Amino acid sequence: MAQYQNINMNTIGNGLDLSSVKLADVIDIAFLQQFQDDFAKGVGLASVTVDPEGTPVTDPSSYIRFCRDYTHSTECGDNRCAESHRKGGEEAARTGKPVVYECHAGLIDFAAPIMLEGRQIGTILGGQVLTAPPDEEKYRRIAKEIGVDPEEYVKASKEAAILTKERIEAAANVLYIVANSMSKSAYQQLKLKSMADTLNDSLHQVSATMEELAASATDISGNQASLNNEIKNVNEVTGKIDQVMDFIKDIADETRLLGLNAAIEAARAGEAGLGFGVVAQEIRKLSADSKETVGKIKDLTTIIKVSVDKTVHMGGETTSATEQQAAAIEEVTASVQEITSLIEQLNDIANDK
Repeated sequence: MAQYQNINMNTIGNGLDLSSVKLADVIDIAFLQQFQDDFAKGVGLASVTVDPEGTPVTDPSSYIRFCRDYTHSTECGDNRCAESHRKGGEEAARTGKPVVYECHAGLIDFAAPIMLEGRQIGTILGGQVLTAPPDEEKYRRIAKEIGVDPEEYVKASKEAAILTKERIEAAANVLYIVANSMSKSAYQQLKLKSMADTLNDSLHQVSATMEELAASATDISGNQASLNNEIKNVNEVTGKIDQVMDFIKDIADETRLLGLNAAIEAARAGEAGLGFGVVAQEIRKLSADSKETVGKIKDLTTIIKVSVDKTVHMGGETTSATEQQAAAIEEVTASVQEITSLIEQLNDIANDK
């Protein structure tokens, strides 16, 4: 599609703003010029394409001598042509379809608007023909008004082709349909390109986020493994504490028996064993206190073990969930990469590669 090769993307930016789209953004002007020249030669109608302000964007095609050498040769004639074209273009923009009209110089012209979603981005002006032989007196009068030689003006008017109004309307409709189809097709490509770029940027952001999440999940998994090892160490230490507590309990029991035996012996010794009896009583009290303390410590270590077991269980679930999360993120990342590949293909289509 050669007519789209030189489309200017600069006005599109990050979002497709219709108000900024110009004719040159959706139609390759060089291609339009070639089409306009060939059409003018083929059907015998002069034409030129202008922007919404009336400024030509193409060179005139097949302008007849009547217009080129006489009407446009004076400031008055040139201004009248500009005003005539402006009115024709406004009427075409208002109706949204080609308009055939008589210009200020008595020739039949047409204005075919180039529309884009209801907005006029240009107009193809053409014609410079007649539907009947020229009225010589009429053209002599116009020649005097614009300041050209009346006889030469009349002579030049007779060189204008005579076509039926239906043929002129048909030619205007062909230009209208072709130009608008070109602009609409190119505009759709611009929108496709804009959407593909936006989607591509978004997917790059998603992909980057997924990579960060995957890295975080890996860190969490690694940290959880380290935590599980530490918890295992706590469990081992707690087990050793239990062993020590059992050993202390055994000692306390033996001490209690020793104190009891000492009390019995002190009683047998009578008055001589009174002092020893007091010691024996303190030994039994120490044994009882030690045993009670050991019981409390064992209760606390039991609580610690239960909490540790819960933590290990929860840690295992966290690890499993984290691994599942990492796997899911990898799947999402793979899908994003696949979509990105499809978007690149979409971009190629939009750029007509």
